[in-house]
Amino acid sequence: MSVEQICVIGLGYIGLPTAAIFASRKKQVIGVDINPHTVDIINRGAVHIVEPELEQLVHAVITQGYLRATTTVEPAQAFLIAVPTPFKDQHEPDLSYIRAAAEALAPVLKKRDLVILESTSPVGTTERMAQWLARARPDLSFPATHGEASDIRVAHCPERVLPGHVLRELVSNDRIIGGLTPACSAAAAQLYQTFVEGQCLVTDARTAEMCKLTENSFRDVNIAFANELSMICAPLKINPWELIRLANHHPRVNILQPGPGVGGHCIAVDPWFIVSQAPELARLIRTAREVNDYKPQWVIQQVKLALATLLLKRTDLSAGSVQIACYGLAFKADIDDLRESPALCIARQLGQELGVKLLLVEPNIEALPADLSMHALTDAADALERAQIHVLLVRHREFMSMPALRDDLLVIDAGGVLAA
Repeated sequence: MSVEQICVIGLGYIGLPTAAIFASRKKQVIGVDINPHTVDIINRGAVHIVEPELEQLVHAVITQGYLRATTTVEPAQAFLIAVPTPFKDQHEPDLSYIRAAAEALAPVLKKRDLVILESTSPVGTTERMAQWLARARPDLSFPATHGEASDIRVAHCPERVLPGHVLRELVSNDRIIGGLTPACSAAAAQLYQTFVEGQCLVTDARTAEMCKLTENSFRDVNIAFANELSMICAPLKINPWELIRLANHHPRVNILQPGPGVGGHCIAVDPWFIVSQAPELARLIRTAREVNDYKPQWVIQQVKLALATLLLKRTDLSAGSVQIACYGLAFKADIDDLRESPALCIARQLGQELGVKLLLVEPNIEALPADLSMHALTDAADALERAQIHVLLVRHREFMSMPALRDDLLVIDAGGVLAA
């Protein structure tokens, strides 16, 4: 059966592009978000996030009538859940957003509807979501009790896109589709084939859940190696970026680039989902997370050492008169996404512990988070002129063309900006 009405719950960095892509294929799409301001922005044909070409696409499908945003779930043939899955204290997964979405859509479910969980989740979450739906709708049958003959089809299909390239990768990347039954998988695959040009690779729900966690844990482990290497290089007075460039000339070596830590809503979070379910076995994955979580603290220590060095050299300065510039607050280059950003963590902690006014350079945002509002959001030229200590955190394209930093400046290049 062809799906013509789709409801996407969660209009963030994944949900909104997904809704817009489906709408561009002339499907009737209802986008749902709990934030009325987000809904209003989208219904005006604008967007609340930075993602290349997204605003043009959203404007087009809103104008054409294929996408509409609301705060209330409405009936459809397919429901996609793309809500956050953060963790609570002790890195325990927080599934409350998924449960709230399931409970919100349950009243409008009808026979033959398809429910797909896109949110990255611990293994077993898709089954739990189906249980929540079944409790809310005892008049309908679900895969756990009725298998292939169930009224409602349920599947997991995690996103696997790179911020800054989301629209392209939603179309071109392969998709992992894990249904609770083969019929569920087939229905989900048919839906995604509306726009996916890559392969739709079918498996079971638990394997699909674990696949996304595995991909991000693999990357986290490899980044941890690079970050640990960079910290080892510092006291040895070795440039880690030059070292890695040379080592990567080996035909079987491909070391990633170090940075100020690991951020974003995936790599900084997903490995903990594996650790939480196998704490005694996931030793390497846990260690990699701890290395990457420590890296911002190491950067902060380097800034404190630079400040102490500066005050020894410049008797005309006091700690309160020093200005420190931080270049980049986003979790990766050329986006506005501050979620789980190590650069943002570093800026916050520097402001709190050093008692200085920071010059914050983040070209992809228009205003600082509320807890940084006492500091100055400025541009690179102003920061270069005014600050005595420069902390390079993110390789935004704007920073790659900055004029050469003067020799009399103290520079901590945690993002490899000078290595480009």
